[in-house]
Amino acid sequence: MTDALAEISSKSPRVEIEKFFNGPEVTRCKQQICDVGRRMWQRAYVDGNGGNLAIRVASDLVLCTPTLVSKGFMKPEDLCLVDLNGAQMAGDQRRTSEILMHLEIMKRQPRAVATVHGHPPYGTAYGLAGIVPPTGRISEYELFVSTALAPYRTPGTPDLGHEVAALVDRHNTILMANHGVVAWSHSSLEDAYFKLEILEAYCQTLCIAAQLGRPLSEMSPAQVKDLLAIKARFGIPDPRMSG
Repeated sequence: MTDALAEISSKSPRVEIEKFFNGPEVTRCKQQICDVGRRMWQRAYVDGNGGNLAIRVASDLVLCTPTLVSKGFMKPEDLCLVDLNGAQMAGDQRRTSEILMHLEIMKRQPRAVATVHGHPPYGTAYGLAGIVPPTGRISEYELFVSTALAPYRTPGTPDLGHEVAALVDRHNTILMANHGVVAWSHSSLEDAYFKLEILEAYCQTLCIAAQLGRPLSEMSPAQVKDLLAIKARFGIPDPRMSG
């Protein structure tokens, strides 16, 4: 967040918020959201008008996707600006009802600058089965993702946001039972999307490997420890690093 962005808040005059919303910094963020949304749609990580994305653009202002718009066909002018309570501050379209979940993540985890929610089939299947993917199998997953499972709550409600937010201090990717997946990043929207992509590839690989009729190889504790040391340097949370 630049110093210029930090000067703007939800308490700023409405004319200043509108100017900020249409300015070059936020315009770049709008383009990023549209780009990532299109990639999610192309990879079938979202269906219908499902999924949503958000970027924190000031201390208490968040840019987010609109409701009832396919992520594959969003335009920058479709996007919305909300405060941390979900009140819409700018944008012609109505903000996504699920922004409350994204905001709860950002309030609970101040490092979260971007969040991505989708319905990738393999990750969503693990959540539907109530299974957190096992660790110690593939190095990329060990390095970049830490996954937990949140119980089902009605989408768009504060209850769902609270259940997910309770897990984000120690995990950056949350399976939501009977719903989908949400990931957060401390660096960028693209990085949050990468978490989703890595999780989905991992879940798909595990499903394929399980059909081969052979026990899956596992890393040794020492090998996992080496990867966790790298993960810590990346600033990525993982409960195995505590204590």
